[in-house]
Amino acid sequence: MGDCESVAPQLEGEENLIAAAKHIVRALGSNKNLTKDVKKILADLGSQLSTMATIDDEGVEGLKSGIEEHLSVVEEKIMSWETDESMIWDSGPDEAFEYLSAVDEARKLIQGLENRCLNGEDEKELLCRAHDVLQLAMQRLEEEFKYLLVQHRQPFEPEHMSFRSSEDDGVDVGSMVSFGDESFEESARRDSVSRTSEECIIDLVHPDVIHDLKCIANSMFMSNYDHECRQAYVIVRKDALDECLFDLEIEKFSIEDVLKMKWGTLNSKIKRWVRAMKVFVRRYLASEKWLCDQIFSELGLANFVCFVEAAKASMLQLLNFAEAISIGPHQPEKLVRFLDMYEVLADLLLDIDALFPDEAGSSVKVEYHEVLKRLADSVRATLVEFKNAVATNTSTNPFAGGGIHHLTRYVMNYLRLLVDYKDTLNLLLKNDRSVPVLLSPDSSPSTEDESTSNDFSGGVSAMTLHMQSLTSILEVNLHEKSKLYRDASLQHFFLMSNIHYMAQKVKNSELRVIFGDKWIRKHNWKFQQHAMDYERATWSTILSFLKDESNSSNSSISRTLLKERLRSFYVAFEEVYRTQTAWLIPDVQLREDLRISTSLKVIQAYRTFVGRRMYHIGEKHIRYNAEEMQDYLLDLFEGSQKSLHNPHRR
Repeated sequence: MGDCESVAPQLEGEENLIAAAKHIVRALGSNKNLTKDVKKILADLGSQLSTMATIDDEGVEGLKSGIEEHLSVVEEKIMSWETDESMIWDSGPDEAFEYLSAVDEARKLIQGLENRCLNGEDEKELLCRAHDVLQLAMQRLEEEFKYLLVQHRQPFEPEHMSFRSSEDDGVDVGSMVSFGDESFEESARRDSVSRTSEECIIDLVHPDVIHDLKCIANSMFMSNYDHECRQAYVIVRKDALDECLFDLEIEKFSIEDVLKMKWGTLNSKIKRWVRAMKVFVRRYLASEKWLCDQIFSELGLANFVCFVEAAKASMLQLLNFAEAISIGPHQPEKLVRFLDMYEVLADLLLDIDALFPDEAGSSVKVEYHEVLKRLADSVRATLVEFKNAVATNTSTNPFAGGGIHHLTRYVMNYLRLLVDYKDTLNLLLKNDRSVPVLLSPDSSPSTEDESTSNDFSGGVSAMTLHMQSLTSILEVNLHEKSKLYRDASLQHFFLMSNIHYMAQKVKNSELRVIFGDKWIRKHNWKFQQHAMDYERATWSTILSFLKDESNSSNSSISRTLLKERLRSFYVAFEEVYRTQTAWLIPDVQLREDLRISTSLKVIQAYRTFVGRRMYHIGEKHIRYNAEEMQDYLLDLFEGSQKSLHNPHRR
């Protein structure tokens, strides 16, 4: 092996000798006065050159013979594995080392031959043979490279997790996945993984073969087969990334497939996508980047290129799904899912910028930012669509029982869901005044104007402005729906119930922080006003029958009128009972409050009238005592219609 190793240096030494001879010739030409010692040395050199000239032809032939012999040894070692179906790296480290050494010798032979001035056909043939041997070796190394990557691949599971610090293997974490100290802490909170200056990594390929993969990659790159090496890596790792997405239950869909999906199916797939996105980027791609760095860290930008080419298809698959969602219909029920997708992409933005730096990953990074922007636009557009849907929701029939309308429940519960996205919505809605805060029908202009001016001066968040706008739109719609009732008392009853529901939803939830106590007080006043208007519209006429307006109480005409007025009161009361037992107030406290308020007015007037006029009217004309009347009033607003059949005193 020592003789073979001397051939390549011999070629290099010959070049150095020629350069030295040229230097001597130049020195002799510029120096006319030579000393005796110099003349003696030159004479000896001339004699030696004369002797060498006589055997020049034999020397050249000897050198060629040595190169050919060296090439034959290398060729034999490489060819010996072509008839062997086993894998070199399965045969042990010694065989692998010898094969890589033979490849290294073949490369040096080629370099030496290419540095010579190839005049003869024999030398050109040797160079061609050397190239063929090296090409054959590269094909074998490519197979071995793929084999090691596939055979020693590890599943993406917690037991293969490790923590890499910036000192590990001399690799700077900053060049791997640069999050910075603050981002590490944020990621730890998000993923419940406690870490400081360490990055949680999954060993996607068994650590024992990393050195072998690195040696193969270095050999192929040094032999100018870097493209083949990168291609081999990308093919294998793309399959691994596809399998990871499959394990995360992410399917491949075209944009057309997504747009055709029913919402129930699409909703579940978005939830799955949101869960998978963070795991894939923050865990799997970070681990994939670490693997690339370990294998290609000594080969310049190869690690970035290999990683990007391997990861690009999977990332674009995930982004294409998000893009399809963003260009679909902006239906209100999709808003929360839009926000979920936007938030996970925004949360991973720094990770993506670190994983796909510079020009190598620009296509992925540009697409990522574009999809993020489209989702932001979708959120804003969906909010506008939601407001339009609330504003244009029409009814042809009044809502039965004057209770809480479905639209009121839907809107207020919808707003409660949006509280979880407060920070995101404030960011996306900042400076967006596409829908102004509207005046509700019974608002005081001065109060509303004051509120609006304060909002636009920056004292209230963007989310608050949009939510107040939405509730104002809802109130306008509710007033329109109230006009479907012919009974004025039921109109006020309907508005009282719905506005009370809105106020309670805000007061008893996280919405209170967004709307504020001022809004709550204002809407408490509103529903109380409607409660008083209901009482006035329902009982004013009825209680007028009990007013004592006659001074001639002893006359027979006066007694007849008193009896008629009492009878009219009973008829009206029984009609109210029959009608308003069917009306519904779901809120127990509001129902009790309205009953008590009504009872105080009605029972007091009834007691006074009966107490003063019992003698003139006669006991037989009194259908109910005050306690019975009070019990009947307690039946109101239960949502179940009742009647007083053949009423009589018990």
